[in-house]
This record gives sequence, C-alpha cells and structure tokens, in this order.
Amino acid sequence: MSQPGRRFPNYAFRPVREADLPLIAGWLAEPHLAQWWGDPETEIVAIRDHMSSVSVEPLIVELAGQPIAYLQSYDPHLEDDHPYQDQPFGTLGIDVSIGPAEMVGIGHGSLIVRQFVETLFAEGAPRVIIDPHPDNKRAIRAYEKAGFREIDRRSTIYGDVVLMAVGNPEGD
Repeated sequence: MSQPGRRFPNYAFRPVREADLPLIAGWLAEPHLAQWWGDPETEIVAIRDHMSSVSVEPLIVELAGQPIAYLQSYDPHLEDDHPYQDQPFGTLGIDVSIGPAEMVGIGHGSLIVRQFVETLFAEGAPRVIIDPHPDNKRAIRAYEKAGFREIDRRSTIYGDVVLMAVGNPEGD
C-alpha cells in the first residue's frame, strides 16, 4: 500500500482515556462531524461504554503527539444482532472521524485508515469494513484511496450505509 520514495505521516493510535472525552465531544459538535454523528452527549456515553467493551476499541489518533482524530475498531461477531455479522469470521470494522476542521480535506483520512488497516492485517484480520453514509462523498473517496471498495448498500440500525471492504493481501 505504500509508495516508494514518498514519506507519509506516522500516526500513533492510543486508547481513549476519560480525559479525552471532552475533546471528542467538542469534535463531535463541529459542523463537519455533527452531520454524521448523533447528539455529542449521547455519543460520549457510548464511547465511554466502549472503553470497557470487549467488542469495540476506542482510540485517539495522534500526529506529532497531538490528537487529531477519533477511531474505533470493532468486531461485529462479538455484538448481538450486529448488522454486519454476515461478513467472514475475523472481519473487523472501523470508524474514523477527524476532529479539528483544519485537518479535514488534506489527506489525513485515507492515510490514517491505510496505516491502521495495515496494522490490523499484520495482526491477522482477513478483512476490514467501514460503513460511511451514502451522502458522505468525502469519506467514501478517502476510503477508496485507502483501498476499500463498495460491497453493498444497506439500511441498518445505524442508518443508510455504503458497506465498503478491503481484504488482507496476505490472506487466502
């Protein structure tokens, strides 16, 4: 996935801490995220719950030591009635939201996703999925740049989605 001779930012992924929740809530209230997320207070409760979950891993993405995005990884097979349990066993899902508005639209989304997916593949995930809203054209383009392709369109408990996937090139 990397291009020889071209340097990409190196993102750090760390678990969300209680002290991060006000920052994330502020991001979720920003117009570029508010249209895709629910009420920030409700979402923060869910993120706090994910901090002790076995099925969802909430992460802060840092660039040069500064938090720039929220990312969560999840296993749809560990959640009762998850709409993506039809995916092959071992498939992991991700969601990513770049926080500061000035960091949006300059390539971080696809690069963050690409780096994180490479990590998941190195850990043995056979496939990674992501599910942007059909109207979120910017996100869809970013995910396509990161190697994802549309596999389905669905109406789920999360709303209408474009289900996108990328397979592990080392897989069978």
